[in-house]
Amino acid sequence: MLGWLLFAVFLTGTIAYFRQEVTAWMQPELAGSVPSPQAAELAVAALQQRAPDAGSWRIGLPTPRSNTVSISWQDRQSLDVKRGEERGGRGGRGGGRRGGGESLILDASTGAVLTPRKTAGGNFLYRFHFELYALPREWARWIVGLATMAMFVAIISGIITHKKIFKDFFTFRPAKGQRSWLDAHNATAVLSLPFHIMITFSGLLLFASTLLPLTERFAGGEDRRGERGAARALEAAHIESLQNRAASDVAGGAALAPLVPMLAEAEKLWGQPVSRITITDPGRPGAMVELLPTWNDKLIQHSGSGGLGAVKMRFGGRTGERLESEEDLPETLTARVDTALGSLHRARFAAPTLRWLFFLTGVGGTIMVGSGLILWSVKRAQRLRGAPPGRGHRFVDHMNVAGVAGLFIAVAAYFWANRLLPTGLAGRGEWEIRAFFAVWCLCLLHPLIRPLKRAWIEQLSLGGLLFAGIPVLNAITTRAHLGNTLVSGNWIYAGFDIVALVTGICLLQAARRVALHRPRAIASQPPLMPAASAYTAQAAE
Repeated sequence: MLGWLLFAVFLTGTIAYFRQEVTAWMQPELAGSVPSPQAAELAVAALQQRAPDAGSWRIGLPTPRSNTVSISWQDRQSLDVKRGEERGGRGGRGGGRRGGGESLILDASTGAVLTPRKTAGGNFLYRFHFELYALPREWARWIVGLATMAMFVAIISGIITHKKIFKDFFTFRPAKGQRSWLDAHNATAVLSLPFHIMITFSGLLLFASTLLPLTERFAGGEDRRGERGAARALEAAHIESLQNRAASDVAGGAALAPLVPMLAEAEKLWGQPVSRITITDPGRPGAMVELLPTWNDKLIQHSGSGGLGAVKMRFGGRTGERLESEEDLPETLTARVDTALGSLHRARFAAPTLRWLFFLTGVGGTIMVGSGLILWSVKRAQRLRGAPPGRGHRFVDHMNVAGVAGLFIAVAAYFWANRLLPTGLAGRGEWEIRAFFAVWCLCLLHPLIRPLKRAWIEQLSLGGLLFAGIPVLNAITTRAHLGNTLVSGNWIYAGFDIVALVTGICLLQAARRVALHRPRAIASQPPLMPAASAYTAQAAE
């Protein structure tokens, strides 16, 4: 049971490395936006038109993971309330930039407002991989945490007991039945071993407050919340002093200074583009511009829930003068190690190439868990040696089909639902999730009424057809298909279709190999009972 859960965690977690790209693909109305150097000015013009009296503006610029501009604003009254809470040591970290506001998505080259369809996007798969769904948050984290602990124990004990670990890394014997499965299991385990150790151990650390609820109290003392409140109050006072400094500079005009020189200065210092702009009190003497980079370039930089926030650069809004450049790093060695492991687990620091490496090692981990589930079942089928299998054994064998092949079908159905559901459907994101679970439930029932081998062939084939059909479905229902995205170099959308196609081909090839496979007779094994013979042959495949 832990194996089925870990397979789901690994598969959805691997996809979640590209959750922003998945969300973008599930909103094809945004595919026509083309990043341009004028994106920041277009955003400011839109905000000046729609919210000239707002308390703060926020701009999300195009990045390698997004080709649109997002703008949001917060009314002055909500911002003043938030500031009051921060001065009193309450409220969230980073100022009043969320809540009580509105947001829009703009075309990055024209500034036109885009209206994408509602979707659960990649966030559903991301949350599912560590909080499951429709369960109390603490329960779900306990369940996933226990499975993670079991995997960590299995990895460490496997390293100790695996005498041929290096030999097996270089060994693969294709078309050898169970031997090939074992070779694939060993190779994927050893090839990605550092990743497996890191991802399980860091996952346990991220669950520390749930699995070891007393650690935070002992580590931070009884007044941990008071300390955090004091830190927020200190930060609010610091920002207020910067705004006062900006307001006192009489050289600045009333209008907002051009953003392009600020962006150029930040990019030169950071060696990477700016991804986010926050303008506090626009149109007032104390206006301040805050810039954030595209990704953190150090593992020990705090990432927060949004992936950024450790590195900032602030400018006077009227003068364009740089006020400060801030880098927030943990103070203690323990905190730095903890932050680094959290950054590694989430890969929020990773540039595109490194993110692909994380994705591929996640694929290796998924194969490792899936092949391990099948080997577990096959080995126990062989130990029967003529005895009829019990109900539990039959149940495990058939649930392996749903837990491995069926999950691929459910994920593919989730993407198909995004294209087939009416765009104006109320609660559309929830309907996508319902499609995921409804199809997965059908996959749970299907192996119970079909012979084992046929169940594997049918579910692998269906999963392969659904994934391979995603680019075709995309071409029929939207203009964000490979014929357009490849020509325009829009790799956010083209990459999704290509990975879906490759996944479909791999699943279809797996179905073909299962269909063609014929188990070899074992000479030393005594004759099997007729009923058990057919079952063991199916299980061995």
